[in-house]
Amino acid sequence: MSTDEVLADVGPRLRRLRKEREVTLAALSEATGISVSTLSRLESGLRKPSLELLLPIAQAHQVPLDELVGAPPVGDPRVRAKPIVRQGRTMYPLTRQPGGLQAYKVVEPQRAMEPDPRTHEGYEWLYVLSGRLRLVLGQHDVVLSAGEAAEFDTRVPHWFGSTGEGPVEFLSLFGPQGERMHVRARPART
Repeated sequence: MSTDEVLADVGPRLRRLRKEREVTLAALSEATGISVSTLSRLESGLRKPSLELLLPIAQAHQVPLDELVGAPPVGDPRVRAKPIVRQGRTMYPLTRQPGGLQAYKVVEPQRAMEPDPRTHEGYEWLYVLSGRLRLVLGQHDVVLSAGEAAEFDTRVPHWFGSTGEGPVEFLSLFGPQGERMHVRARPART
């Protein structure tokens, strides 16, 4: 479908949505700050829809912008990235877009390694799925078990890997400096 065809369908879609919700042009005008005449011209196709006009309408109707423009359905949401193997460690990318926050499922084989702490820009969050993960962070040398998490500024010298007692699987989320994970937990029942 061409852009012109998509835009031509917006007006009737806006009118149908407004009428289904039993909202008058005057009430929608008051909610959006868009004049009644502009709303009427949008619905009749005499005015081309713009983001500046559609955003307040979507907000007033509490619908996603996609619904107003009839965006095509989103494609297959599965991430099918190929595993990356580096120095015996297998990393499965869980995010597709470059830059920003990156997520990986990491499988570290059983092996005893001498820690070699490194630093770089960023912030990391680790969550152990199975096994035991050794984390050397600055002066700390800790072992995380399944269900435990750690987060840290990667400018602090750090290293993580197998304890040597068995393989370990964990999730690694890495973001640019200043970008931190926001963990939301339910409050404990009292």
